[in-house]
Amino acid sequence: MPVSAYVLIQTEIGRAASVVDAARAIDGVDSAEDVTGPYDVIVRVSAPSMDQLGGLVVSRLQSIKGITRTLTCPVVNLGYETDEPAGVPG
Repeated sequence: MPVSAYVLIQTEIGRAASVVDAARAIDGVDSAEDVTGPYDVIVRVSAPSMDQLGGLVVSRLQSIKGITRTLTCPVVNLGYETDEPAGVPG
């Protein structure tokens, strides 16, 4: 089962646009966007396994010039069958 994650990225000042362009060119990157707030770029990545996802982040994303810090947030699928959170009566 494929896995995915959001990677929150801080960049050097003025480098967010070039980081987004470089990230979008990497296989496994589903989307990359400039954002405001404590992070400058948010990237969504996917891979066939958690090991491959980790390799994608560490060897490919983190090597982009201008990135100073990343935070990887794996997506979890909790098996919701409705739009209501688990444990809340419907």
